[in-house]
Amino acid sequence: MHGLYNFVSGPMVWIAFILFIGGCLYRLVSLASLAKEKDTAVYAYMDFYYALRSIFHWIIPFGSENMRRQPLMTLFTFAFHICLICVPLFLFAHVVLWKESWNISWGFLSDSTADVMTLIVIASCIFFLVRRLTRPEVKFLTNRSDFIILAIVAAPFITGFWAYHQWAGYRMMLILHILSGEIMLIAIPFSRLSHAIFFPLTRGYMGSEFGAVKNAKDW
Repeated sequence: MHGLYNFVSGPMVWIAFILFIGGCLYRLVSLASLAKEKDTAVYAYMDFYYALRSIFHWIIPFGSENMRRQPLMTLFTFAFHICLICVPLFLFAHVVLWKESWNISWGFLSDSTADVMTLIVIASCIFFLVRRLTRPEVKFLTNRSDFIILAIVAAPFITGFWAYHQWAGYRMMLILHILSGEIMLIAIPFSRLSHAIFFPLTRGYMGSEFGAVKNAKDW
């Protein structure tokens, strides 16, 4: 087990970051090339003002008509994304690792706050799972990859929570926590999780098209 821990906390970390950064760069370049090839006017009507206007409305809770129509989904979605970003970045143990490895650090969450935010992520994943299984219109569009992505996202938080509280088998859970975090990092550029990277681009494109070309709102 000690050898496995050394591997996932050493070489595997570098592999994960290399694939993540390399994958993101590849996807960005290929997306830009594909957009230019499929729609030659895509860059011509990109408008900075309308792009930012659209992004702003879609990152504000209940900023769009669709969000207001589905208040529960909106609450879970925003809580999920906020916690999903904040916990890995501002967890005390993670900040300490950055300090020890690269001598850089920043503010961190209290352990109790991180616990609550972790539980919010897990509860949100359960909500999304139940929604996919019970809502007919969502179930119709759901396939196996949707469940795999949910598992990839939930796994680092479940295993991290387990390992932190040192429940039975927490040493193995720590290894699984590190490994599942690396799997999630690798999966981001190569799955629908890539919307975390491409959201400003796709939303900016749609905002520009609706605002500058159609003179209409896209929210």
